[in-house]
Amino acid sequence: MMRAHYFQHVPFEGLGSIESWMKSNGFEITSSKFYESVDIPDPQEIDILIILGGPMSVHDEALYPWLAKEKQFVKDVIGLGKSVLGICLGAQIIAQALGAEIVQNSLKEIGWFPIYAVDSSDKSAFTFPHTALVFHWHGETFNLPQSSIRLASSAACSNQAFQFGKSVIGLQFHLETTKESVEAMLSNCGDELIAGTYIQSAQELLSVPQEHYSRINNLMNEVLEYIRPVKKIVTTPSQEALSKLREF
Repeated sequence: MMRAHYFQHVPFEGLGSIESWMKSNGFEITSSKFYESVDIPDPQEIDILIILGGPMSVHDEALYPWLAKEKQFVKDVIGLGKSVLGICLGAQIIAQALGAEIVQNSLKEIGWFPIYAVDSSDKSAFTFPHTALVFHWHGETFNLPQSSIRLASSAACSNQAFQFGKSVIGLQFHLETTKESVEAMLSNCGDELIAGTYIQSAQELLSVPQEHYSRINNLMNEVLEYIRPVKKIVTTPSQEALSKLREF
C-alpha cells in the first residue's frame, strides 16, 4: 500500500478535500501535527508528502523551532524524488527548502479571486485552466526556486504556483478548501479581514455557491493525480519459476 503523509501546522487547517482523494485511491494516511508533536517519519518510508498551510511565517523558527526540522525533511524528500505538494505556507516551505526567498507580498490576498495560467515551454508541466476562481488567504509569497517553472499568477501576486521537477508542486492558494475550512479559518483568523483591495468580507467568503468548492476540489484532484507516485508492483513468482529455482 502506498503511504501518504501530511504535515499539519494548526488544528484549523486540515486536509479538506485531499482526504477524500487519498482514501478513494487506497493510500495509507499518516501525519505529523506539529502543534502536538514534532515526530516525523523516515523519508524513505513515504510515497507522497502534503504540506498544509498555517498562519505562521517560514521565518518564525524562533517561535516554532520545528520549522527547521520540517524544512530539512522537505529537502530530503525532494532529493529522494518523492511526490510533494505544498499549500500556502507549505509552498513557501518548499520554496525556501529549495533556496528561494520568501517575502511579504505587496498586497494581502484573502478571498475568492482568479488565478491565470502561465504558459511554459515545458509541455509536460502541469497546466492550469486559463483562468480559475480559487480561494486565497496569504500575506507572504515566494520567489521562484532555481530551475522551477511558474504555473500560475494573479492580479495581486505574480507567483501563485510553481513546479520543480516532475513531482513537486507549490500552490500559494487553497484548492482543498471546503465551506467548513473557510468557517474554521474565519473563526481563528478573522481579525485579518481589514479593508484592502484584495480582502473580502466574511459574508463574501461564505456566500459563494457550492459549485465554487466543487470546481477547486476537482482541480486539486487533477494536481494530485499529476504528482501521484507510481504504484509499487509486487509480483509473486509462478509455480514454474519456483520449481526451476528449487532445481537449481
